[in-house]
Amino acid sequence: MCPMNLRKPEESTFDLLSMGEVMLRLDPGEKRIRNSRSFTAWEGGGEYNVARGLRRCFGKRTSVITALADNDIGRLIEDFILQGGVNTDFISWREYDGIGRSVRNGLNFTERGYGLRGALGVSDRANSAASKIDENSYDWDSIFSRGIRWFHTGGIFAGLSHTTPGAVIAAMKSAKSHGTVISYDLNYRPSLWKGNGGIQEAQRVNREIAKYVDVMIGNEEDFTQSLGFEVEGVSQEFTGINIAGYQKMVEKVVSEFPNLSIVATTLREVKSASRNDWSAIAWSKETGLLQSKSYKDVEVLDRVGSGDSFASGLIYGVLEGLNLGQSLELGVAHGALVMTTPGDTSTATLAEVQKLASGGNARVER
Repeated sequence: MCPMNLRKPEESTFDLLSMGEVMLRLDPGEKRIRNSRSFTAWEGGGEYNVARGLRRCFGKRTSVITALADNDIGRLIEDFILQGGVNTDFISWREYDGIGRSVRNGLNFTERGYGLRGALGVSDRANSAASKIDENSYDWDSIFSRGIRWFHTGGIFAGLSHTTPGAVIAAMKSAKSHGTVISYDLNYRPSLWKGNGGIQEAQRVNREIAKYVDVMIGNEEDFTQSLGFEVEGVSQEFTGINIAGYQKMVEKVVSEFPNLSIVATTLREVKSASRNDWSAIAWSKETGLLQSKSYKDVEVLDRVGSGDSFASGLIYGVLEGLNLGQSLELGVAHGALVMTTPGDTSTATLAEVQKLASGGNARVER
């Protein structure tokens, strides 16, 4: 069993509540942003993607705390959220002034990359409704007293503005007081911190938040840039996978933050934008460091959201009372499958994830 003291499902309203911005993603498909004349619209957001994956793939009851400007773009994003089955009780609707002078909805233009051309994301999200959320935006105790088994947020939301870190900490303090397990995906994004204090501020904010976290998730760059922990034997370009180096890094993390029950890190070796090696490691006091199976030469259609899907698969396993090794394999399998479809969010089924995690292949099913 994973080392978690979880609320019972029958005593809870939601299995997971996430907090973060939900943007409208505009996808040029096989083209590039700079010369495309048409875009497919999706919804997406690092924290929200976890809630959606847990609902659509794993059948859990999920909700999202976010804010949207009340215009047709906001209502389109809401329609995507409803289509994903995620509860909308905690969406805060902000009055729209007509041109977005005071508040707007975030946009994310993302091209998938191919071969030697890497994926590219161009965000247009400053001054968004979600960035206005602060520690006083919600009655946190009223929310968590409804019975929330798991609360998830991350470094993308924390980096949105000067007020969002306070909201994260306020929510986490309330969650703790109501017996809710807390996970946090470090998700370092240089673009968010560039005009917001840089890497020094990112580390200050994330190190304060880390004091309240039970399950810390990230990749090698996240732990280095967001928390300041170096991984021995890994280049500055974060190529090469040195498990001994990760072992030492995790030991340092949990030594400094003894409140952590689980630390999980995805490992991606980028051979090209279209071909990645993919695996993960996870640690708990009971198990020590565990390494998942490695998926070699995964053919990537769209890598965006694969880390979030890893998180939702891992969380599902823990919620179901599986051991950490089983939970880790579900997370890695879910992340691998999400790389095979377009969009931020999962279209995989639980049966597909379980099949891949248990050694299944891509033979046709009829």
